[in-house]
Amino acid sequence: MSEKNTNVKTFMKGVFSAEKNSAATLGEKKLNRYNDIAVRMFHTGVLSPREMLFPAVAELANQILAAVNAYRTLYFVNVLKIDMTYITMILLLIGIYDVLNNPLMGAAYDHTRTRWGKARPYIILTTAPFFLSTAVLYSGALFLGNRPGNDPRKIIFVFVMLFIQETFSTIYTIPRNNMLTLQTVNPGDRIAVGLLQNYIGSIGSSAIFAIFMPIMELNNKGYIRFPAPLLFFTMATFASAVGIVGNISMALNCKERIMLQPKPAPLRKTIFYILKNKYAMRNFLAGFATSWWSNGGYSWDVVTQQEIFGGSIPSMITYMGYNVLNPVSVTFIPKFQKFFKNNKTALLTLRLWDLLSWVLMTVLGWFFVDNRLAVCVIFGTFYGINALNNGPANVFEAEVAREISDYTEYVTGERPDGTFGLLTELITKITAPLNSMLTIFLFKWSGYDSTIPMLPWSQGSKVVYQRVWFLYTGIHIIPTFVHMIPYFFYDLVGEKREKMYIALNERRALLAEEDLFSELEEIMQAIEQEE
Repeated sequence: MSEKNTNVKTFMKGVFSAEKNSAATLGEKKLNRYNDIAVRMFHTGVLSPREMLFPAVAELANQILAAVNAYRTLYFVNVLKIDMTYITMILLLIGIYDVLNNPLMGAAYDHTRTRWGKARPYIILTTAPFFLSTAVLYSGALFLGNRPGNDPRKIIFVFVMLFIQETFSTIYTIPRNNMLTLQTVNPGDRIAVGLLQNYIGSIGSSAIFAIFMPIMELNNKGYIRFPAPLLFFTMATFASAVGIVGNISMALNCKERIMLQPKPAPLRKTIFYILKNKYAMRNFLAGFATSWWSNGGYSWDVVTQQEIFGGSIPSMITYMGYNVLNPVSVTFIPKFQKFFKNNKTALLTLRLWDLLSWVLMTVLGWFFVDNRLAVCVIFGTFYGINALNNGPANVFEAEVAREISDYTEYVTGERPDGTFGLLTELITKITAPLNSMLTIFLFKWSGYDSTIPMLPWSQGSKVVYQRVWFLYTGIHIIPTFVHMIPYFFYDLVGEKREKMYIALNERRALLAEEDLFSELEEIMQAIEQEE
């Protein structure tokens, strides 16, 4: 064998081989002595009520901000009055920057090992800058709103603030999203926290949606004087205050208990670990296939509510079923757990349920878009049916995502949550120009004139509102189905799933013993108290 071939094989082995002592490669003889503790760790909850509550409070803040961000394009175009083409180009540039800073943060996060934990230091230090930059972004209209839409100061302000926000978002988001996974190995714990997060988070986002639309309409009709710039400033400031308090409180009051490999694997290996995780690879392919998709980039929900439904009061009645059933759906989680055999079956069934609801809503609404009563009944009915399963669907989907991440640790011995998606994100960004072009095309295709005040049927065209309706309700039907396809092949269920977690916990116990990791004692104490 030539020296060249030998070098290639050595390189490939170094890149794709598992780290030393991964749970999948360690012999049963070495792991079996930890079998008892591993089984108990898998079946015993360790989170205190406080450790369940604080992640929910943090999620409340994030959902409030997500609700505010739902109107971001509306803020840029209608309040700051910047042309949609400029906004699309700015977002494209920020997306390119995102490709550059994500690898740096991902690598830093995966190689972090401190006495305070892996995720907590980042959350404590970067939560405030992230939320404060967001508040400043939505304050710009207070001192820039009267300038022309093509004023360079407006465009530069939006670009700079989005740049700063994206920088701290990257540093904050990766640790924050992985915090729960580091807290406990017990699926019951994680589902319980997910239940609280969904319930409390939905209350926060629903509150923003319920407040925003009536104020916008009353302003447009001249009944009150609460300028849109002040409205966005108020919402963003409130969201930021809750976000800072909620997330820092979570980081200070929640412990990281998962034992990780003391010396992380090098970046040249971890970025390729997706190739060893067939579940993650399938999800990546589905995401890549639809990464160029767009809905036209505008706030079509606001247009629909104000101009098709007829304003805030009809919209409030139309959304009432959803707003009532969405929080109530969380109570169905235990029932769905008993009814379905595993997370996969539950997730697929609930997402197919959603898909059917959106298809029927889109098709029927298209024909009756000019009949206000009919279209409100159609939307209210099917959106309410969709809300019935939101809590269970979101919890099951989050738990399946954590299982997929745990599978990476199982087959590689590493938990590269930060760098794991670098390869996939870099490849996905290839389609970013296509996404931007489609955004501009669809906005123009809609025929919607954003300079006309938002009042019932102000565009005066059924064709325009049919297209608006499609861009709000139907445009994501195909990508949603594509994203579901990998889960039809998901087989990490039943005995296979339990064996994986037991092997993982056996390895964590082994690492804890070898490194005298004290957090294991807390887990054992919790198990003993449970017994």
